[in-house]
Amino acid sequence: MDSQPKRKPTAREIAARIRAEIAAGTFGPGDRLPGGRAYARKLGVSLMTVQNAYAQLRDEGLVEGVSGSGTYVRDTAPGEQEPREAAQRLTDMQAELARVSADVAALVERVKQLEAVVGHREDEPGA
Repeated sequence: MDSQPKRKPTAREIAARIRAEIAAGTFGPGDRLPGGRAYARKLGVSLMTVQNAYAQLRDEGLVEGVSGSGTYVRDTAPGEQEPREAAQRLTDMQAELARVSADVAALVERVKQLEAVVGHREDEPGA
């Protein structure tokens, strides 16, 4: 039996989950997202965490809040990018950013190793 409590998702992770569901077509234009309080209880997080996730999706232009009604996937105007396409592009960009970040971290580590070798040689007599 696992003695460690399950880690609660962050607002960023919740937004990523919903973004992926929009990209997959689980939520389409005009669909209402789960109510904040019920969703927070389901995930074991605070209402503020869910509200922050929804705010992130609003900032990305994927959803809109309707006062007293809830949060809905945006219905697009003619010629405007569909939320599903926008969500997929954001998801792809995040994956690419993660890949580039890993590459940069590997390069930083390699530079440190090279600097250690060069620094070691400079300390040798006759160098």
